[in-house]
Amino acid sequence: MKIRDLSPAEFRARLTGDGLRLAAGPFNCRLQSGIPEIADELAQLYAHHRLVDAADFTDFHVAVRPGHGLRRWLAPQARFVVDAVEPFTPLPRNQALAMLEWGLNWCVTAYSHHILVVHAASVARGRHAAILPAPPGSGKSTLCAALVNRGWRLLSDELTLIRLDTGEIMGLARPVNLKNASIDIIRAYAPDAFLTRPVKDTTKGTVALMAPTRASVDAVGEWAQPRWMVLPRYRAGSEAVLTPMGSGAAFMQLADNAMNYHVLGPRGFAAVGATTDRCDNYSFEYSRLDDAIAVFDRLATEAGA
Repeated sequence: MKIRDLSPAEFRARLTGDGLRLAAGPFNCRLQSGIPEIADELAQLYAHHRLVDAADFTDFHVAVRPGHGLRRWLAPQARFVVDAVEPFTPLPRNQALAMLEWGLNWCVTAYSHHILVVHAASVARGRHAAILPAPPGSGKSTLCAALVNRGWRLLSDELTLIRLDTGEIMGLARPVNLKNASIDIIRAYAPDAFLTRPVKDTTKGTVALMAPTRASVDAVGEWAQPRWMVLPRYRAGSEAVLTPMGSGAAFMQLADNAMNYHVLGPRGFAAVGATTDRCDNYSFEYSRLDDAIAVFDRLATEAGA
């Protein structure tokens, strides 16, 4: 049974009651909220995700709750809670949905030391995956969202999960985080995609979330082998230029973006090295999304994907 099979009333009752239990890739999550206004958009973001039974093991018990005391009415706030602990400072209530997504990212990063967690987007064509590590403002999420709406499969927008034993990339297929100008760019580029209402004045600027495609969610259990690592950078007016990157530089880029590299120690070193060796590594500059997608499609064609 999928989230989309619940009526709006059933969805709200679960969310505001004992919890909405869903599978997000390899993780089972129990979501609760005392802020009912997030329900409609949350249901659309996770429409294609599978519901899990209450008897199944749950990895993360998370909630977004209203502020305490006067904060329920005066400058209302939202609080993120995981296992009865509040790891973050409360945010304005209108940021509750974004806070839930950011909080889930934190849970994966903080507790998933059986895998290598890389701050990077990842997309797949068939069994071949492209890893896109990049700093904020590089155009990573914009490029990821565009690829997903032109036939590539979303593995993850923010956190790439790499198995330590096989080196495969595990899918999450959770919503794509878009910021500032990228919101309108993707609305125009993929008018059929569902995007939440923009929320202004967050620490990241104006933010919105894009729902993963149904095909991406349906195939979330189909893990992929890393084939390319591409370090994207948006530069206005530039041509789409793919430049080979040396293995040493590629190793450092991946290690710098690995969130738990220091925790894993030698296993992290080995995983980063193995991933770098499996990939063709590039830096990539682009300005026009159609040109960028043509470059990625060419890579996939050359690899037989």
